[in-house]
Amino acid sequence: MAVPLPKGYPPVLYIPCVREVTDPADLEMQYRTTKDGRTAILVYSALDRLLHCCGEDQPWFVLPTAELQRIWDAAPFDLVLLDLVVPEEQRQGAPA
Repeated sequence: MAVPLPKGYPPVLYIPCVREVTDPADLEMQYRTTKDGRTAILVYSALDRLLHCCGEDQPWFVLPTAELQRIWDAAPFDLVLLDLVVPEEQRQGAPA
């Protein structure tokens, strides 16, 4: 990432992923596309916030904030959105 994270960012982030896995090597980040076409990742400052904002069915993993660069290096994204509420119809396990 070319831009450093803001001062005071949490030391660890709770990050939604596509599915639950037992091997961290199998993790698949959940990327979102904004209305203007940019790629974003959602991150949460606490587990209770992730569950409240994404729903109880959302798989997740925890990552030290300093490791966010490694994720960007593997698959660049444009935005990091902190503690964003996901509309219920867009949540994991929502009825189609």
